[in-house]
Amino acid sequence: MQTSLKSTRLQLHPLSTGDTAFIFELVNTPDWIKFIGNRNINSLGNALGYIQRILDNPANTYWVVKLNESLESIGVITLIKRDYLEHPDIGFAFLPQFYGKGYAYEAARVVLLQLLNNNSITQLFATTLATNEASIRLLKKLGLFFNKEIRVENESLLLYSATADTLEIEHITETFYSLFTNKYKRQAKLEDLYSLCLKNIEIIKKDGLQEEKFNLGSFVEPRKKLLSDGTIVEFEEKETGSETKITESTAHRHSNYKKSGILNGSSFELMGKKYFQYKKTPYGWKIAAIIWEDEKK
Repeated sequence: MQTSLKSTRLQLHPLSTGDTAFIFELVNTPDWIKFIGNRNINSLGNALGYIQRILDNPANTYWVVKLNESLESIGVITLIKRDYLEHPDIGFAFLPQFYGKGYAYEAARVVLLQLLNNNSITQLFATTLATNEASIRLLKKLGLFFNKEIRVENESLLLYSATADTLEIEHITETFYSLFTNKYKRQAKLEDLYSLCLKNIEIIKKDGLQEEKFNLGSFVEPRKKLLSDGTIVEFEEKETGSETKITESTAHRHSNYKKSGILNGSSFELMGKKYFQYKKTPYGWKIAAIIWEDEKK
C-alpha cells in the first residue's frame, strides 16, 4: 500500500480524486505540455478522469507534493513501470512558481530513500528530453547517470539509470557532508558519523607531503566541539562534483567540495578534494576510509 512521506519542508501524499483542481492546473502548465506532453485535459471532468485512469493502473505510483506549513499542492513525484523499460521510471513535475527552491530534489530524495529502506528496487530509470536541461541537472544531482538514448513512439529520449548501490552511496555521501553544517540555525550532528562509518575507518588529512591520521573518535570529537562552542559558526560543506566506481563489495569516490563559515569572527571559504572508500556490509554500505586535502589559497 502506498504511504505518505515527509521531509523538512514537504509532505508527499498518494494522488487522489481530491487533487482534481491541482492536476488540472499542473498538466496545463507550459513546461508540462512542452516536456511531458499535452494530455488534452480541458476541464475538471477531464482531470478527474485522468486521475482515475492513473489510480486504476497498478503500474503507476503518484505522490502529490505539498508544503508542510500551508499544505498547498506544488508538484508531483511519479514512479511508473513502463512497458518499454525493465525497471521503474521516476519522474517529477512542479508548478512554475515553485521552481528554483530545491523542492523537486527534496521530494524525489524522500521517495528514493523510501525505496532504499524498503529494498524495493535493484535499479531505477528516468527518461527526459535532451532539451530539458533542468530535469537532467536534477537527475544527476539525485545520483542517476546517463545510460543511453532510446526511441519511444518516434521520440528520442535520454535514459538515465542508477542501481540501489549507487543511490545508497550517493545518500551516504550527502549525509556525511550535511552532518558538519551549523548554518541556518542547524546543529552539527557529527555523532551520526559513528553509524555511517566502519569502526576501524582510516581518516587522513593531507597538506602537501604532510599527513595527519585520525581514528573515528579523534576526528569527530574536536570538530564536534568547534562546531558547537561558537568557534566556527555558519559553517556549511557541500560536494560540488564526484565520480564513483563500484567493484563488487568495494566502492571508491573522488569528491570535490566547497566549505565556508566564520572562524573566530573571520569569514572563510575553501575548496578541496576528498577520496572516499566504501565497503558493503550486511548492514549496508559504510565509509571505510577518507582522505582529504584543502586547496591552497
